[in-house]
Amino acid sequence: MADWIVIVDDDMTNLKVAGHILSKNNKRVTALKSGEALLAFIRDNRPDLILLDIRMPGMDGFETFKRLRSLEKELNIEEIPVIFLTADEETSTESRGFEVGVSDYIRKPFEPEILIKRINNILGKQEVIHHFQDEASRDKLTGFLNKATLNEKLKLMCRKIEGYLMMADLDSFKLVNDIYGHDMGDKVLISFAEILKSVLDEDATIGRFGGDEFVVFAPRYKTEEDINNFTIKINELLYNKAKALMGSNFEVPLGLSVGAIYVKGPDADYLDLLSLADKALYSVKQKDKHGYSIYKEQMGDADKDSKSIGLKELSMILSERNIPNSALTLDKENFISVYRFLMRYLIRYNRNASKLLFNLLPVAEESKEHYQTCDKFFEFVKEHLRKSDLLMRYRKNKVFVFLTEIKEFAVNQVVSGIINAWQNEYGNKLIIQYEVEEINAGSSLVNYGDTIWVAVADDDPVNLKLVEKTLNKSGINVSLLNSGRELLDFVKENRPDLILLDYRMDGLDGFETMVKLRDDRSGTSEIPVIFMSANEDVSCEARAISLGAMDIIRKPFVPETLIFKVKQIVELERLRKLRYMELEKSVKEPLR
Repeated sequence: MADWIVIVDDDMTNLKVAGHILSKNNKRVTALKSGEALLAFIRDNRPDLILLDIRMPGMDGFETFKRLRSLEKELNIEEIPVIFLTADEETSTESRGFEVGVSDYIRKPFEPEILIKRINNILGKQEVIHHFQDEASRDKLTGFLNKATLNEKLKLMCRKIEGYLMMADLDSFKLVNDIYGHDMGDKVLISFAEILKSVLDEDATIGRFGGDEFVVFAPRYKTEEDINNFTIKINELLYNKAKALMGSNFEVPLGLSVGAIYVKGPDADYLDLLSLADKALYSVKQKDKHGYSIYKEQMGDADKDSKSIGLKELSMILSERNIPNSALTLDKENFISVYRFLMRYLIRYNRNASKLLFNLLPVAEESKEHYQTCDKFFEFVKEHLRKSDLLMRYRKNKVFVFLTEIKEFAVNQVVSGIINAWQNEYGNKLIIQYEVEEINAGSSLVNYGDTIWVAVADDDPVNLKLVEKTLNKSGINVSLLNSGRELLDFVKENRPDLILLDYRMDGLDGFETMVKLRDDRSGTSEIPVIFMSANEDVSCEARAISLGAMDIIRKPFVPETLIFKVKQIVELERLRKLRYMELEKSVKEPLR
């Protein structure tokens, strides 16, 4: 599907020129002549990008932009990226635009290649961000929303839309895992997800709350009969599917229990309602199962005095009643949050820890028995670590361990102890490989990819110092080079995140340097480049873009503009690389 661009400009000539350029480059174009027209248009349409002129009679670009962002909040829709169009040469205008949050500036009159390049940069970034947002928001097994995303979505929906909120739980699912194995358990969950989607209407919102718990919000369900029919239908289909998967001798009492509550009114609080639906579910689970219960007032009597709860009582509720004498085991979703918190804590308070990854290989060839042995190893490691350590099963044959308050020399002792104890008890049933990485606040191993490294090539020492000072203030590392030749020598041994390259330099000029950088044999073709120039000739800009430059910054530059463009392009390139690595990994090592 073609990208959809909306152009807002009171000048018909500009609308026609931009529309012609975009249409030739396979973009869908809508032309509007005022900010008021844009706001009315957005109420019923969702373009991919908006080109917005700054100087328009009545409502100018800045006011339109401000009202657009307010309207998006009112409609509860994602912000649409905006590029300002301007013939204004004042740098203060450009700085103001970046401060309020525009994605870029394009100067009039339009140079076709520059217009398309900048639009594609923004759209490319949005596409990658949307991909990772979607990946982060969905449960990988079922494709449903994960817990965090579901909560955010339903908080808003429950205030605006009526319908039934349901907490659903698979009965006896643990028996499936215990008897038939986790692979079969995954197949049951996938099948259950398909059944749910087939029974519910398209406007229903479904999320996996964790394990075998699911939350459903069904706006079209208005009566108890709807809930009754839903529960009967799901249980019938699930039972038949389980028989098909596990054979006619399947006797596990697998089914679905549902707790429901009707959502009505703008004051509806999703989390409170979910808690009440959970109470209704509990009442089903305590009786016959495979049925439903709709929350009634009397179910909440036990909570009448809940407002009087104090810190001591709350601490007792939250605390672990029976603390196991083993490491804390977390699933991937929860482990990520805890891991990131611990990393921040370690850096902030200068504490030590270590990361450990076990890789378990079969002695002969992969088999069901091998993965059963991996299950035993995971439980074995869990019992041999401290209560303060964290454990996650990354793959069936990969165990990730976070060892708190430990030095690297002690990690090897821990690993040797675990492997020796395992071999003494189980023999050589696994080939155990492992990697260790120490974490220390002063260590170079702690690297989140937040630091940006920029190489600047310019034969003007004043400009070099100005760029360095500007970027350093934003925490960006800078390497200064006095010529194109120095830059080419520099990148033979170094890989900065971005290159700022001046047009006019003695010896090799910017264009010649760019040609050599883009020579694949040099290995530097993937480093993004931004040209710097005081030259107003648009043909120079077009040539830079044609050679592969990501953007052009005019000198003297506006500090805010320089910082914005550097961060924007580095972020885009990092997202693209991450996406590529993810795709490459999915081909080489599919999820088991």
